[in-house]
Amino acid sequence: MKPIKLERPCANWVRPPGPVAPGLRIGLLGGSFNPAHEGHLHVSEVALKRLGLDYVWWLVTPQNPLKPIAGMAPLAERVHSARCVATHPRVVVMDIERCFKTHYSIDTLRALQKRFPQLRFTWLMGSDNLQIFRRWRRWPEIVQRVPIAVIQRPGSAMAMRAATAIQRFGQVPHHRVLGGAPAIRILEGKRNPQSATAIRAAQRYSQGFVGALPT
Repeated sequence: MKPIKLERPCANWVRPPGPVAPGLRIGLLGGSFNPAHEGHLHVSEVALKRLGLDYVWWLVTPQNPLKPIAGMAPLAERVHSARCVATHPRVVVMDIERCFKTHYSIDTLRALQKRFPQLRFTWLMGSDNLQIFRRWRRWPEIVQRVPIAVIQRPGSAMAMRAATAIQRFGQVPHHRVLGGAPAIRILEGKRNPQSATAIRAAQRYSQGFVGALPT
């Protein structure tokens, strides 16, 4: 049987998704965005303000390896919903993982750094993702490659302190500037409770009543 040839990331051929200039500080927020919601925008706006970022790029993944395919909306639909939610002028929505042909965050990050070496990236995540960060492929390399900013989500303050990444790498005090990697900083402040899981559950609940009541 002829061996299957895996596709390699084609970083050099990907067009810039937004403004690109030496030294620009770009926050990277990856996820399924199934669907995008105000919580994603809240994380982005906090990072823009607190970290002095120039832009935040939303990396809408074709398929999150840690999530089931069932119930995942088509990529084009998720990108469209994200663009409807991303009302901030410095939040850029893209499906660059489709262009790179990458499936894991570490591969996407490598491709981004190869394609845009002039940019300064910071990885963004909600504190709920920090708790499962140890399940990501080669997560320590992500920490070593770029600084990470974690925006607090409701009900996760205590769990964050026990997260494997914090135990291993520690965290940058809140009053210090987030510099080069490795560095993990927790951004505290007003918290947005909205989640894609809750939105999908509400949608399923409301759909269950369609046709159930007389009109």
